[in-house]
Amino acid sequence: MFDFLSPQGAGPWAFRWPALATFCAAALLSGCSRQEAAQEPVRAVKLITVGSSALTQQGEYAAEVRARVESRLGFRVAGKLVQRQAEAGQRVQAGQVLAQVDAQDYQLGAQAALAGVSAAQTQRDLAAAEFQRFEVLKAQNFISGVELDRREASLKAAEATLAQAKAQAQVQTHQAGYTRLLATASGVITAVEAEVGQVVSAGQPVLRLAHDGPRDAVFAVPEQAILGFKPGQVMRAIWPSTGESFEGRVREVGAGADAVTRTYTIKLSLDSGQRLPLGASLNVLAANAAPNPSLVIKLPTSALRQEGAGSAVWVLDEASMTVRVQPVEVGTVDGNEVVIASGLKAGQKVVSVGVHVLSPGQKVSVFGESPAATAATAAATSATQR
Repeated sequence: MFDFLSPQGAGPWAFRWPALATFCAAALLSGCSRQEAAQEPVRAVKLITVGSSALTQQGEYAAEVRARVESRLGFRVAGKLVQRQAEAGQRVQAGQVLAQVDAQDYQLGAQAALAGVSAAQTQRDLAAAEFQRFEVLKAQNFISGVELDRREASLKAAEATLAQAKAQAQVQTHQAGYTRLLATASGVITAVEAEVGQVVSAGQPVLRLAHDGPRDAVFAVPEQAILGFKPGQVMRAIWPSTGESFEGRVREVGAGADAVTRTYTIKLSLDSGQRLPLGASLNVLAANAAPNPSLVIKLPTSALRQEGAGSAVWVLDEASMTVRVQPVEVGTVDGNEVVIASGLKAGQKVVSVGVHVLSPGQKVSVFGESPAATAATAAATSATQR
């Protein structure tokens, strides 16, 4: 065994021991010392001061071109749909056959009614011949007047039965004709609501027909803006595809709000929009906004960040020049800004750009200001608060 502690017995280990001891001591000292954590940098941010401004309603609405008159066509009799000649988007002419249901039963009914007319006609002719013979016998005083009156009553009953049979035959003939669905006007088929093989009831819509003629631009407005629209009001619509402008007048203002969207439908009659394709998109420029705009707090969309299931903003603490999270409730959208329903008050300063790189309690500086100016502002704010 070598004696590491004795210079006589260790041989080559004797001169290595001081170096080994020095290395171990340095390792122990380095392990016990703590490294200071790097401080987060002071980030420059853009701020906006919260204030109240008028809520101006959007002056441009997206509208859809529709026909002034649009009919939902259906059969006047029930039956199985056996043929449909019209397709969506097809142009049709007035009187053109669009679809047909099985007409066999109605044709048989018409034939039976015509047979009833023939039987009633025979009975009427027989009653008329008997009445004529009895008239001759009465003139010769071979029968009494009562017998002649009886024959006259039989003739009138036969004539009534014949008239009834003819009316029933006419109804059955019409029923057979109603098995063909005809276009009531020239126009374009905009929708198909029944397919071949389907059993349809009387009056059930099968096709939707947009009539040729005047066009309307139809759009929806929120309830706070409905008072700005009156029948006869002149407005302008722009076709984005070509940039062409159309002038029109408000033809109809919705009497009630939609149950789901709570918006009102406005129909703008286009003076020269007959050449516009159905379904085309138009931008309708509102002549005026809401008559009494309300004061609200608005922020740019860049100031918002997601905080759990809601929204939040970074609010500046001017005394310490740090930021904190402030949850807010978004009410609606006004152009490129959002309306804050709650969570902020006038006078607060909110970070408007770069919200994704900040953390709670982080020190910031105002973008465009020198550090000395920022420090002076913070000091002045702190002194004022004292």
